[in-house]
Amino acid sequence: MGGAGTIRGDGMGADALSDLLKAVRLTGAAFFEIVADGPWAIGSPPPDMILPKILPDADHLIAYHVVTAGECYGKLAGGEPVHVTAGEVIVFVNADAHVMSSAAQGKAQPFTTDAMEIASVGRMPYCINYADGGPITTRLVCGYLACDKGPFNPLLDNLPPVIKAGDPNRHTGWIGQFIQYALAESAEQRAGSESVLTRLSELMFIDVLRRYIETLPPERAGWLAGLRDPHVGKALSLLHEKPARDWTLEELAREAGASRSVLAERFTAIVGIPPIAYLARWRMQLAAEMLTRGADNIASIAAAIGYDSEASFSRAFKKMLGRPPSQWRRRV
Repeated sequence: MGGAGTIRGDGMGADALSDLLKAVRLTGAAFFEIVADGPWAIGSPPPDMILPKILPDADHLIAYHVVTAGECYGKLAGGEPVHVTAGEVIVFVNADAHVMSSAAQGKAQPFTTDAMEIASVGRMPYCINYADGGPITTRLVCGYLACDKGPFNPLLDNLPPVIKAGDPNRHTGWIGQFIQYALAESAEQRAGSESVLTRLSELMFIDVLRRYIETLPPERAGWLAGLRDPHVGKALSLLHEKPARDWTLEELAREAGASRSVLAERFTAIVGIPPIAYLARWRMQLAAEMLTRGADNIASIAAAIGYDSEASFSRAFKKMLGRPPSQWRRRV
């Protein structure tokens, strides 16, 4: 699966977000276009229908819908409808069952298995036409992203099930640019369009994440909130930048510009676990990603994440993940 690329930002912890997205193998997947007029509603296919078709080696799915013209509603099963207008995107973080419709309460037509089969083998974007001969009133660019859910993905644990974002001026910002590029690629069908569309969806999602982080209230705890904290964000960046270093709390606090006690207290209060415990989990996520790629032997993976022997790494891996590295690699 492809990576999301490097993210640079002004805030502390921006590299930690970049590192996490690469380690959990965020990638764009299937890409659809919906055109409609009059009343319409479509239900989402379940993740277990989509993943085997488009990304069989991933275990978590994210759905998004960008409104490029008109307006519509997005609604989780049992949830309240969310109004989405041109220039806005709605993201369903867990790809939970949801409905996109022209009205707040629309009775959805199911997304058929045949449509997914066609989309999985055909050239993207796959167009779903709900127009009935009249002028098009609504257009959506829809797609999926996938990533690894475990063994350690604090991003998913800290996001709400639904996120809406948009640009006041739909022609500026990443979401507006995504719309313009996506529409151009969809219409022109040039060589490499599918790759461009999947990379664009990754960048669009990163922009949504940045916007969400900016809206978090000061009192909010969690990994994403930690990225904004000057000392915790710096500590996260350091741990991600140098996971193989034999960090002590004193060294980490000094480089993060805080006292040992302040960093330990703030990091634990915001992120939920102490810094060194976080490092241990992050190392296992990196190891799992390297094992999944299959490019390195276990001894080199152990050295890359800070273990002085293959045996000590294998013991730590089995203790945290319930199976030794060799079995993990065979499983994936």
